[in-house]
Amino acid sequence: QVRVVESGGGRVQPGGSLRLSCAASGSIFSIIAMGWYRQAPGKERELVATITAGGSTNYAVSVKGRFTISRDSAKNTVYLQMNSLKPEDTAVYYCNTHPPWGSWGQGTQVTVSS
Repeated sequence: QVRVVESGGGRVQPGGSLRLSCAASGSIFSIIAMGWYRQAPGKERELVATITAGGSTNYAVSVKGRFTISRDSAKNTVYLQMNSLKPEDTAVYYCNTHPPWGSWGQGTQVTVSS
């Protein structure tokens, strides 16, 4: 089973940047795909970005060109670099396996506001 702890969220102004980290436990981390998800108030959780074990990535249309997902298998960590942040990016961000069969963490709050 994969368990995760997300960190790196905060409050930034529009146009700002944040880097989220996801520390994962589990010996199979290096061979599974991982994803970043987010849930805004009053909305369903949505998939933001994915990365395969081999490093191939995919992004939601709303974040493509602004967000970059990466992973460091030696550290069992997945990252989400978020640039040019917009108010509509405000949400709690979670990481999990992709598809999400692992345990959900508590997430990390990202607030984009002037």
